[in-house]
Amino acid sequence: MGIIKAVCTSSKKGTRKKNIGEGLLIQEYGLQGDAHAGPWHRQVSLLAIESIDKMRALGLNVGPGDFAENITTEGIDLVNLPIGTRLKIGEEAVGEVTQIGKECHTRCAIYYQAGDCVMPREGIFIRVLTGGMVKVGDIIEVIT
Repeated sequence: MGIIKAVCTSSKKGTRKKNIGEGLLIQEYGLQGDAHAGPWHRQVSLLAIESIDKMRALGLNVGPGDFAENITTEGIDLVNLPIGTRLKIGEEAVGEVTQIGKECHTRCAIYYQAGDCVMPREGIFIRVLTGGMVKVGDIIEVIT
């Protein structure tokens, strides 16, 4: 079980996201108002604050949303969740893990600043099975 540390969106792909504090996860679409939402397998991205802390330890001034993740978590081991794992997010929303990590075709600004980026290895992606409001402080738990 973990908690939500940030809920982040951006209006354009390939940019850092801003923590908006809460948002609506829409079934089979993603986070309302986010550029990456749509009818595909990577509707919502999650990254642990523990992963962001690794980059801070390298001297970077980074925080939630800086790795373009939609939901920043704490206390849940995201990268070791098998594909197909279902997560209850907040009171109503349910997501299914569809991908662990991603291939970076071009190096992002974070990579050039630190020589590394955690999102390709430690970020995960889900599709939204059941929509609902999510906000900072909400619980995230593995349900299957």
